Amino acid sequence: MGFEKAVVFLCGTEEYAVPIDQVVSIEKLERVTPIPHLPKYLLGFTRIRGELTPVIDFQSILYNRPTNTATSKVIVLKTDIINYGLLVADAKEIIDFEEGILKQMGLVNYEKTKYFTAVANLEDRMISCVDPSILIHSLEGMREIIDYLHKMLENEKEHVNE
Repeated sequence: MGFEKAVVFLCGTEEYAVPIDQVVSIEKLERVTPIPHLPKYLLGFTRIRGELTPVIDFQSILYNRPTNTATSKVIVLKTDIINYGLLVADAKEIIDFEEGILKQMGLVNYEKTKYFTAVANLEDRMISCVDPSILIHSLEGMREIIDYLHKMLENEKEHVNE
């Protein structure tokens, strides 16, 4: 998966990037329905363009505190198993990384940060690259959340067909 073109976003005071080919859209945070007893990083579910979407708070994953900014955005990401919204402090820009700018991370072997796959070391900033698929697979409890989402979607289909 190439990070040649990526969406750069803020979390805390740091910059991160996700590959643009996995970004479905960037939305304002609308009404989220919280679900009790799910992991703290999961804000709940929302409807984005009619689709039921789990919203994950990236700052909660990284720093164990919620994202709470007036500029916060939800980056809707598509992966092989689920589309999900990643709540971030702000979505800043789309950037083209020049060849050779990205360095593979030495922390990929560290279990809790496998989703950081590379770092872009630019002249006056450093951007950590996040793989949305590895992120979703690495989160504890995500399998149950995906199962729950599939049950909700099945129930919706049944109600539509009645």
